[in-house]
Formats: sequence, C-alpha cells, structure tokens
Amino acid sequence: MELRAVRGMKDILPPESWDWQWLETCFREIAERYGFGEARTPLLEATQLFVREIGEGTDVVEKEMYSFERHSDHLTVRPEGTAGAARAYVQNSVSGREPVTRWYYIGPMFRAERPAKGRYRQFHQAGCEIYGDEGPVCDAEIIALCADVIEAVGVDGYSIHINSLGSGDTRERYRDALVKHFLPLKDQLSEESQRRVETNPLRILDSKSKADQALAEDAPSVLDILDDADRAHFDGLRRHLDALGIDYIVDHKLVRGLDYYTRTLFELKTTSDALGAQSTLVGGGRYDKMVESLGHKKPVPAIGFAMGLERILSLVQSPAEVPKPACYFAPMMPEAQGLALQLAHRLRKAGHYCEVDGRGLSVRAMMRRANGFDSRLCVLIGEDELAKETVTVKDLARREQESLTLGDDFVGRIEAMLARPRSEDGAETDG
Repeated sequence: MELRAVRGMKDILPPESWDWQWLETCFREIAERYGFGEARTPLLEATQLFVREIGEGTDVVEKEMYSFERHSDHLTVRPEGTAGAARAYVQNSVSGREPVTRWYYIGPMFRAERPAKGRYRQFHQAGCEIYGDEGPVCDAEIIALCADVIEAVGVDGYSIHINSLGSGDTRERYRDALVKHFLPLKDQLSEESQRRVETNPLRILDSKSKADQALAEDAPSVLDILDDADRAHFDGLRRHLDALGIDYIVDHKLVRGLDYYTRTLFELKTTSDALGAQSTLVGGGRYDKMVESLGHKKPVPAIGFAMGLERILSLVQSPAEVPKPACYFAPMMPEAQGLALQLAHRLRKAGHYCEVDGRGLSVRAMMRRANGFDSRLCVLIGEDELAKETVTVKDLARREQESLTLGDDFVGRIEAMLARPRSEDGAETDG
C-alpha cells in the first residue's frame, strides 16, 4: 500500500515554500505597521467553542469540522482562527491590561470540504483581530490593511464588497424577512437551499446555484431594516473608506457563512476567473457579541478578517528567490571532510550559507553539484591542501581560482572574494 498525503491536503516543499515565506513576510510587515502583534493559539480547541460561536446550523459545524473525543475531551482541529483568538482574549484577561488589542495570526485551518481549485481540507490563513474598538474608524482601517496586502503582493484586479448585518435583533428580523420571501419559492430552490430556508436562510444569498441567485435578486435587503445607530455606523464606514480613497461595492447579499457576525461585513474578491467560483480572497467583519458569550463580564466590540494564502499565491508571481550557497565545500578525500566542516561552520557563524558535500564523490561530480546550486565559490580540499594547510577556492562566476591559507583571516578573505563583481568588468554573468 502506497501511503500518500490525505486527500485535500498537500505538501509544501522547497522551492515553493520560499513563495510562502515571501507572502507571510509581506503580511507580517504590513500588519505590524498597523500596530498588530502576533498571537499563536492552539490548533486544537474544545468542540463546543465552534458549535457555540460559529453556529450549530452552519455548514462548518454541521459538515466540515474534524472533531474527535480523547480522554473524555471533545476536541476539534480549528476550522477558522477567530473563535480561538477570542477564547484566548477572554481566558488571559487581556482586556484588563489594555483598552484596545490588535492581534494577527498565520497558520493552518482544517475543514472537511470537497477539494476544489483554490479550496483544500488543510488550508492556510493570515488574519487580524481588533478587540475594544467599536468602529467604524477601525473597520475602515482594517479594510485598508487588507487592500494594502493584496496590492503589495501584486494581485491583478480585485473588488471590495461591504454590507452590514446590524446589531440587536436585526439579524433575527432579517432572517424572518428572508424566510417570508423564500418559503413560497422553496420548490424552485436548489436542494441545499431548500434545507436552509427555515434554518439558515441568509446562506441562500451567497449560494452558487444560478437558480438560487435568480430567486435572491428580489430578496429584501438588510440595509432597509437597520436601526438608526446601525445605519450611522455603516454610513461612517463608507465615509471613512471614501476619505481613504478606497473603492467599494455595497452588496446587500453579502452575509458570510458564520453566525457570529454583527454590523460590518466585508470581502475582497479577485476579478480574475482563475479561481472559478472561489473568488473570495479575504473575508471578515464584526463579532461584537462573541467575547461576552465566552464568559467575559461585559461586552467587548471586535472585528477581524482572514485571507486565504493558497488562493492569493495562485494569483501572483512571487519574486522570492531560492537561496544560493555562498560557498560549496568539496572535500576530495575522507581526511578532508573534518576540515571542510570546520571552515563551513566558521562561515555560517559569520552569516553565510554554505553547503558541505560529504558523500565522497569525485571532484567532477562535486563541481557539477556546486554549479547546480549556482554557488559563488567552490572550496576544494585535497591531499596537497591538507599538507600545505591551504584550500583552493574556485570563483565559479569569474572562472578564477586562488589558494588561501587557513589563518584567522580566512573568513575575511572569503568575504572579500564574495564582494567582488561577478565578472572582471563588473557585468553580470551566468557563471
């Protein structure tokens, strides 16, 4: 039996992993400019955390979570990052230390979805959460952060969609209005939406079924039933986005798939058809009730988002370069291997990437390997070098070589060689 990666999960290996590091670095740098610090929460949480906060009638909880029981604990591998972050915020009494908290996270999430283009069962998200600020200033700011990341990594074409679900009983009143709209049309809906009519009718609005989309065109808009405070909040968000010069689309059918959202909702979608139906790159919104529902003594307003790293990487051309060794050590006999290790260690401690070939191959094979790595220097150590306490250093870019003694200045002399132009006239060469 051939053992393979679990369906819907994939290995990320060099050189692809360098693209991932580049994207993660871009995200970290931009998030930290906005004042966010990294939070690292466990991959495993109590199952009840997600059932309570995401919603028992959601697809995530009903069909997609990886849950199990161990030693009487009911556990779930996290399907998203917000609930765990909110749990950590409450458990660690963070509100007593600071009035506003800004966290970011990067890591894997797990959902038992049907694998498709841009959708995996183990997928990776980067996200941010703000606690203690009721907006709408920070709502506009967090959308601006998302746009900054998407633009910085070079996504070619995207749109920002915003909506509001209001607060208080707005969601329930809107749910009732949708049930009233869709119930007479139930027989015309897709099988999945027929099941949702009375349990979670908001999800019909973002159904991928063309029949459902047509029937949703005349559905009531949540914006029509917002109270004065919620409307003022949404108007404030729009005003601040306008001040930032950020284009957006007011999308009354934007509802997101999780029950914890209140007031502001937003998504950033690619305008490319490269991902097919999986066009959403970033999704987020407010969840002002979650912290209190987790046992905090008073409400704490909160907003957050998550972006899908796989989807973004599929749309951009990463500028990440595979690192090349500064020096490739080629010991030509077993007795030279110890010296090669010592010299490479000295260079590594000085900050240089080195490779040591300890396989006992021929000089020709090792030189071929050095060129394959596109190493700048190849350090040869054979019988003559050991006898003279020297090494032969080949500059593979300049096609030159020289003999170096093994004194205290060895690292400095190697660094001087690395600092020279790659050709005598200073022009680039492919070596």
